[in-house]
Amino acid sequence: NAERDLAPLAPSVVRALNDKLYEKRKVAALEIEKLVREFVAQNNTSQIKHVIQILSQEFALSQHPHSRKGGLIGLAACSIALGKDSGLYLKELIEPVLTCFNDADSRLRYYACEALYNIVKVARGSVLPHFNVLFDGLSKLAADPDPNVKSGSELLDRLLKDIVTESNQFDLVGFIPLLRERIYSNNQYARQFIISWILVLESVPDINLLDYLPEILDGLFQILGDNSKEIRKMCEVALGEFLKEIKKNPSSVKFAEMANILVIHCQAADDLIQLTAMCWMREFIQLAGRVMLPYSSGILTAVLPCLSYDDRKKNIKEVANVCNQSLMKLVIPEDDETDEAKQSMTLPAEPTSEESLSKPEAASSGESLSELDVTALNQPLSFPCSCERIQVTLNLDGIVQVLDCHLHDTSIGMMTRIAVLKWLYHLYIKTPRKMFRHTDSLFPILLRTLSDESDEVILKDLEVLAEIASSPAGQTEGQGPSDGSDVRPGPVELHVPARAGQLSS
Repeated sequence: NAERDLAPLAPSVVRALNDKLYEKRKVAALEIEKLVREFVAQNNTSQIKHVIQILSQEFALSQHPHSRKGGLIGLAACSIALGKDSGLYLKELIEPVLTCFNDADSRLRYYACEALYNIVKVARGSVLPHFNVLFDGLSKLAADPDPNVKSGSELLDRLLKDIVTESNQFDLVGFIPLLRERIYSNNQYARQFIISWILVLESVPDINLLDYLPEILDGLFQILGDNSKEIRKMCEVALGEFLKEIKKNPSSVKFAEMANILVIHCQAADDLIQLTAMCWMREFIQLAGRVMLPYSSGILTAVLPCLSYDDRKKNIKEVANVCNQSLMKLVIPEDDETDEAKQSMTLPAEPTSEESLSKPEAASSGESLSELDVTALNQPLSFPCSCERIQVTLNLDGIVQVLDCHLHDTSIGMMTRIAVLKWLYHLYIKTPRKMFRHTDSLFPILLRTLSDESDEVILKDLEVLAEIASSPAGQTEGQGPSDGSDVRPGPVELHVPARAGQLSS
């Protein structure tokens, strides 16, 4: 009965495929190759499908290990016989082989690698529509405990990389969700496998991985903390390549979507992760400008503590200092305008949260309607695309909260305290009206800071207090509405009593 069911395979072929000796299974595979070639010549697709189905169901997916081995070599023989036509039957050829990737027997996993290598080698570019299942299977074998299986999977991996590199039909959109999921693997070999693929995809001119960087950046920073020096180095190279690309094409970079990821990794305990994230942050602030403003409070939370690092973390301290200075320069007097005044000048429904920059169009130009074509004013409901740029809003409350928090923290270093006071001084100069709302809450801690052990901190503190005392925003309170003039009153004299902590005029 079995022999009748397995036609067109001859009984001798069936017996040999089930044999425990590799040589006999190989002879059977050559017979299968000859048979399939005949069917190809006759254009007999139904018989080709039938042979593949028998090899798959009765052999490759059999309960018997020798039958499974016979099925694998038989499927590879079919593929070789089909040649360029193998693309028509790839799903049927690949799936049973991938099932054997999970076999408990390491010899079987090795034979599965060998069979798939032969199938892929014949099909070349035709395997790309099945790339995700191949990648999925290979990523598991990359961590296989058996060295033979691992070396077999590496051969197959190299072949697949060659195919992707020479093809212009790689489906990046379909691949990204799988990459995003696998990038969080904790296994060293799986991580190495992932990074090696990212480096390959980055090197292909037709593949723009930069568009999808927000989806994999967090995973890359996690891998950067791996225990293996080699993996850390590979990951550093990959991140370095991405940063080069970002500098080359800043206009197409989704800065806002990656800002919070960098904020998190700028606070990492691992020095390499922290330094790399801080270098990225420096570039982001300098390249994206005011696009980064809505993330200021997070950036300051990450950057300020680094300013007090000692020489052991000198590199991080220096980059953090540049980040801090660059961010400070982004605050301008226009940020002091009331939100109502801004809204009358900008587009309706101006988002005020961090999500306001989730669109790439949220450019740093801060274009307002007054600068646009006058005709746009008469058609408020049909703005052209280029006009949909949303003006960046400074989240001053968040920044002040972070600065206040750092000033209250007695454990922070002197350089951080000085930087906080410089920020407060800067904000009182650039945005006096908005800062005046925070004066009541800031005043007690500023007074307490006068008893600081550092003279430099006290001097900076006095500068802030003097600026508050002479602020035009404060002077206009109770004198009718502000006319917006920046006329400063006469100098205010500050007397510091012997016992610091109290101010008397």
